[in-house]
Amino acid sequence: MDRQNLTLLTDLYELTMMQGYFKHKDQNKTVIFDAFFRSNPCGGGYSIMCGVEQLVKYIRELHFSRQDIDYLAGLGIFDRDFLDYLADFRFTGDVYAIPEGTLIFPREPLVKIVAPIMEAQLVETAILNIINHQSLIATKAARICYAARGDGIMEFGLRRAQGPDAGTYGARAAVIAGCVGTSNVLCGELFGVPVKGTHAHSWIMSFDDELTAFKTYADLYPNACILLVDTYDTLKSGVPNAIRTFRYMKEKGVDLKGYGIRLDSGDLAYLSKKARRMLDEAGFPDAIISASNDLDEYLIDSLKTQGAAITSWGVGTNLITAKDNPAFGGVYKLAAVMGEDGAFIPKIKLSENSEKITNPGNKKIYRVYEEPAHKIKADLICLEDEVFSEEEPLLLFDPYEPWKKTKLRPGEYSLRELMIPLFKGGECCYTSPETMAIRSYCLEEQETLWDESRRLVNPHEVHVDLSKKLYDLKISLLDQISDERL
Repeated sequence: MDRQNLTLLTDLYELTMMQGYFKHKDQNKTVIFDAFFRSNPCGGGYSIMCGVEQLVKYIRELHFSRQDIDYLAGLGIFDRDFLDYLADFRFTGDVYAIPEGTLIFPREPLVKIVAPIMEAQLVETAILNIINHQSLIATKAARICYAARGDGIMEFGLRRAQGPDAGTYGARAAVIAGCVGTSNVLCGELFGVPVKGTHAHSWIMSFDDELTAFKTYADLYPNACILLVDTYDTLKSGVPNAIRTFRYMKEKGVDLKGYGIRLDSGDLAYLSKKARRMLDEAGFPDAIISASNDLDEYLIDSLKTQGAAITSWGVGTNLITAKDNPAFGGVYKLAAVMGEDGAFIPKIKLSENSEKITNPGNKKIYRVYEEPAHKIKADLICLEDEVFSEEEPLLLFDPYEPWKKTKLRPGEYSLRELMIPLFKGGECCYTSPETMAIRSYCLEEQETLWDESRRLVNPHEVHVDLSKKLYDLKISLLDQISDERL
């Protein structure tokens, strides 16, 4: 999982198109592709970029092994000269991306590929696979962490994930977005994230009685003793036996730290409040009450509203699968083709749905912050050669309803260019931060959202605008196509 040759992690039509470009070499021009998405998952107001580290590893390891070539030859659809080319293939282009952990919004480029079209076509599928999955799980995790209102969220969905990679890279994405740890030990080893866990009901059931099971576990892990109390009866057996176990530990001279109980079934609001009262009256007011049981952001929000005495949450299935929104709708579209003079010719894709019409040309993105609050006002997509100064007024307008305008004056806003280079001329120029450093950055990023954009239902939309120059280019291309049809 740490080092994989994912070169054949591609759709067959990418390879058949590659052969077509190879056979007609005048068509293998340098192009620009943009990867972007059209709507935030889960009805939310934002998404989180994730998967860049794995994208870089994929591009860096890109090569066709002898076994790959033999397999492709066996399909009977590829000519020998093309297969010989693949045997010596390497990526020679440029890759730009928004850094991991950054807030992202619909229709803006997340990844930009500048490369010969054969190369740019090959990497499409894997890029979308990597970025779509990990950005989806990071976004879902951020929503769950927000619902918990500062309580710790632990990811433990590995056994319900759609395979080992989804469970491991999904856990990494969840931690980046704000989870305090994961139950996935392999994720902990690979990415240096905290691993956490307690015990299962089977531990209790393997002993003659619940109290003996609790005491044995406490002797093994005195500084991380979270006891699962719902195996038989939560309030009549589990919590009383947990209290007896905590007293037993104190009598042994153990300085109780990180101890408490976990609820995994029943009415969590009712049971947690009853358990809290029992623990407090027994002299254990600092005992943790954690909960699990098919939680998601909506149930956690409801439990918080009900006053549930829970301060630690374990979330599995609904997080690692993003169960209510199981796919992130990222797409990969051609934006420009290099002409004979070396300049890029903008390209546009039309659609009956105006939101599916692509933004043409070689582009970059500025994030516009409202100052002095340093909250996101909008994102501005512009052409690569455009330059903006914070010393000048900035005009923003809605590209779908351009009469809606906002003028920001110097001092009222600040700018930040979002995309960074990952590869230049096929050489990697990027070193990924450690996962926990990305997590810290991601938490800071989330604080740049207004609360209205973070709410779980009907959030305020963060606008993604076009510069006047890019907007005019887009309209001119649409007019040109329309005139040609007349």
